[in-house]
Amino acid sequence: MENPHKVLYGHIPGFRLSALGRAQAAAVGESLRSEAIARVVHSPLERAMETARIIASQLAPPPELEADLKLTEAEFSRYLQGVPYWQVPIRRPLWLVHKARRGLLPGDESIETMGKRILAVAARVAAEHPGEPAALVSHADPLIAVWILLDRRPENEREMHRKVIDKAGMLRLEMDGATPVSWEYVPAPRVDRPATAAA
Repeated sequence: MENPHKVLYGHIPGFRLSALGRAQAAAVGESLRSEAIARVVHSPLERAMETARIIASQLAPPPELEADLKLTEAEFSRYLQGVPYWQVPIRRPLWLVHKARRGLLPGDESIETMGKRILAVAARVAAEHPGEPAALVSHADPLIAVWILLDRRPENEREMHRKVIDKAGMLRLEMDGATPVSWEYVPAPRVDRPATAAA
């Protein structure tokens, strides 16, 4: 992400992928060429839309692209967005409540709520297009929440940071109808850092 001021971008429009992010998205697409991906369903935020387009550009035949609001970033990021990381505890003091227990504050989501909206999209796509492999493009916190729910781990902040999903990392699900039956984390593909890349 091109983010020279190191702010939390949340739902702010205009944040696009960095050169490194574009290279990672292309590498993800290349890694999926043997999967017969029929559609890529993505968050409506610009960085996710760009990721989805780049992934799709690496696949043949080209998959369908579809936006789904349920794949969007964590809702609490609206409160944090626009603030540099290091200033968050000072300028956004409710962040401390959020870290103590997600979902207590208005406009915050519990880990369960966040994870279930992503799983609902996976279930819908599987039900509407049985037997067709699909890729979903979301954001780190919602995807980590999914992983916690699938593993039946404690729904707390420690678990949100114990097993993380890196940028361009994937959570691969095998579905039986609308029900996930197996899952694994696939680390981000290794790519050379472009000379102009920002984190």
